[in-house]
Amino acid sequence: MPVHIKHFDRDKALEAILYIAKSLRNPTFHSISKMLYLSDKLHLQEYGRLICGDRYIAMENGPVPSAIYDMMKVAARRRSIDVDWDEIIQESLDVYRGRDVIPKRDCDMDMLAESEVECIQKVIAEYGHKSFGQLTDITHDSAWEATDDNQTIPLESIVATLPNAAEVAGYLHAH
Repeated sequence: MPVHIKHFDRDKALEAILYIAKSLRNPTFHSISKMLYLSDKLHLQEYGRLICGDRYIAMENGPVPSAIYDMMKVAARRRSIDVDWDEIIQESLDVYRGRDVIPKRDCDMDMLAESEVECIQKVIAEYGHKSFGQLTDITHDSAWEATDDNQTIPLESIVATLPNAAEVAGYLHAH
């Protein structure tokens, strides 16, 4: 039985983007996507669930959170989700030079669980200073390698990269 990703939480996703963008020296579509992927892997390992419930697409420069990427494209005015949600995103984020993400407000910390903030902070401390190339290499893991270009990376493949993969897989199948 395949493991399904819980419903995507776009409100939490927006706050996660803001939190990460405020925490990085040079937040970009790429760096935010990589921090989220690595944070999701750590949160899966430690707590058995993804932070926002997004699905990851295997793109050239590594895994990309699909809905979150679309949200950042809305901020850059290159995509539309729906009129109301577009406005919320554009009031919260701006994009400069097509890729640099600029938060326009602080993150609503009440939207993120303590465990989620803890994982994001650990990942930013370890990887937040890495270059584009280094982050690309780090996230070109076996889950990404096993997935065809521009296809969804199965959650099972991401779980398989974790040191406690059997434990997490068993937990996810039970819930």
